[in-house]
Amino acid sequence: MTRTTFAILTACVALLALTVVVVGAYVRLSDAGLGCPDWPGCYGRAGAPATAEAMAQAKADYPHRPVEPAKARKEMLHRYLAGALGLAIVLLAILAWRYRRRSGLPVGLPTLLVALVIFQALLGMWTVTLLVKPAIVTAHLAGGMATLAILWWLVLRTGGLCSAPLSLPLERLRPWAWGGLVLLCAQILLGGWTSTNYAAVACTEFPTCYGGLWWPPTDFAAGFTIWPTLGVSYEHGVLDSAARTAIHLTHRIGALVVFLYLGTLAVLVLRRARNHRHFQVGFVLVGVLLLQVGLGIANVLGHLPLPIAVAHNGGAALLLLAVVTLTHALSEPKAAWSPETEPAAESPMRSPS
Repeated sequence: MTRTTFAILTACVALLALTVVVVGAYVRLSDAGLGCPDWPGCYGRAGAPATAEAMAQAKADYPHRPVEPAKARKEMLHRYLAGALGLAIVLLAILAWRYRRRSGLPVGLPTLLVALVIFQALLGMWTVTLLVKPAIVTAHLAGGMATLAILWWLVLRTGGLCSAPLSLPLERLRPWAWGGLVLLCAQILLGGWTSTNYAAVACTEFPTCYGGLWWPPTDFAAGFTIWPTLGVSYEHGVLDSAARTAIHLTHRIGALVVFLYLGTLAVLVLRRARNHRHFQVGFVLVGVLLLQVGLGIANVLGHLPLPIAVAHNGGAALLLLAVVTLTHALSEPKAAWSPETEPAAESPMRSPS
């Protein structure tokens, strides 16, 4: 197996991971996270109950939960997709280990992905057994995003995508790209916390919060209590208005910081790019960043319409991929360049990273 073939397979798995992230967001935002009250089955079955007899049995076995076949089907779809993703990642790891000497395939990242997907399965189980506790659901979202990001980094590393000689002006942006990646990851965590605490519509106006107020009553202590009472169902949320408002406003401030930081970084990349590949990465980053901000504002003004809310989660994933791509591109070797001399004609280089 060649590195190119492995990169193509990894790209397909990354696409599956993106699908799992988006479907997971759809399940959560449509309040189907507890569509199946048990794990890994659904009401003790391999699929959602569909017949009258199956629903009657489900009611008898789980009298504390209403039987909602539509929500159960959504939940089981996500579980099957996640299961397929896990098997695909295990296959990638096996191939990487088998062809590590012949093709020089990396084995560290595929092995890390196997460990991560096992932990993701545990988080999926705890999401149900701990009744969609916000800390667990947020960690589950973070694990899905991490899986996607590592898969994409593996694609870039083995496939040589966006590889190009790096000029000195761009090389100086490398630490800023890593800083942007860390900042974006923190904002994604904050977005997950906002969603799982049902704080996305705590503010119904933009740029003000509600009633024309920029800073209405808030309760940050309650809003950011990471591990609240056990044994309580967090479906539909348990926080009061002040706590949810505190979470929402923090997410808005974080979004502004990320927008200014990544927007400035993208503009600098566009100004300093000396080949079309780096220019394209900067251009894509600007586009995805603007799209994500627009979706966030539309969520507030539209009172969280489901399609836009799901698209906002997908936009976060695409923004993560764009920043990962930029960070990898700025990790390429430096090319000889000076302001007086343009670089020679571009030739693809395989990334040694």
